Amino acid sequence: MATTEPNKQFEARKRDHIRLSLSEKNQAKGESGLDRVLLTHEALPDLNFSETDISQTSLKKKYKTPFLVSSMTGGHQDSTNLNLLLAKACAHRGWRMGVGSQRKELANPEAAAEWRSIRKAVPGVSLLGNLGIAQLIQTKTSAVEKLVEALEAEAMIVHLNALQEVMQPEGTTNFKGGFKALERLAKTLSVPVIVKETGCGFSKATLKKLKATGVKAVDVSGLGGTHWGRIEGARASQDSVQATAAKTFANWGVSTVESVCNAVDIRPKYEIWASGGVRSGLDAAKLLALGANTVGFAQAVLEAAVAGEGALLHRMDVFEYELRTVLFCTGSKNIADLALKKVCLKR
Repeated sequence: MATTEPNKQFEARKRDHIRLSLSEKNQAKGESGLDRVLLTHEALPDLNFSETDISQTSLKKKYKTPFLVSSMTGGHQDSTNLNLLLAKACAHRGWRMGVGSQRKELANPEAAAEWRSIRKAVPGVSLLGNLGIAQLIQTKTSAVEKLVEALEAEAMIVHLNALQEVMQPEGTTNFKGGFKALERLAKTLSVPVIVKETGCGFSKATLKKLKATGVKAVDVSGLGGTHWGRIEGARASQDSVQATAAKTFANWGVSTVESVCNAVDIRPKYEIWASGGVRSGLDAAKLLALGANTVGFAQAVLEAAVAGEGALLHRMDVFEYELRTVLFCTGSKNIADLALKKVCLKR
């Protein structure tokens, strides 16, 4: 069973994460590779704008959009209202929502109260569970199943955050046995298992190894968005080893675009999901055209959510409109058509 952590320490860290993720200095902007992706304009699309369809089938289920609010926060006092707001918006717009880490629930089942209240208030929202690989290695499948049941989750995300943990003052850095733990979970859990990086992306070698685990999707979450090495360095005592090392590793990772291309090249059995520096519907469209099935937004959505419900719904509406605009201006009726278009990568 996963080791416990003092409640005050856990909650303080999660509040720090929200605050610091909104700071521009912790965003690896310009590193995602999205500015290198060029989509070809179609001056005379043979369709009407009203015919564009942004629905997407993922994990054998059809959704109104290919968009996901990536896992961000949970398990502390300040998160409940924020997550309720996000859940309501996702239900309204037809987006999926990844919840914050359910790690706290492993030691304290009462910690699931936040998600139960949200599920009760927003019964139609599509929620995805979330647990770190370091915790999974120490946790029986039956305990993970309880997390799924408490959330009524459609899938379970296992996040990989090696750089974050090694820079985090309270970090959990025991990752040995991770592939076996994923294989065990994928074979026995009642819902699909999704593997997600947290901003450092994937090499081809790791993506190839994941093919054998039986996971149903991999969210590459590449370099270009919120950089958790920077955030943990900012949290650490400024005369500490972690704070100094975090500056050295401020741009560590594989870019979002390169990670997606790596995944496409190995012809995986799993779905390719993409996140990491996605700040517009155009960014999302580029990743979908490259071969991603689902695209996750994090900091851009969090920023709007902090401003309130109106700002959040408007931001989500804009992202959808931008994606439909790409479909129309490339002559693509739907996302499957977009994936067939020629994509150029600038050097």
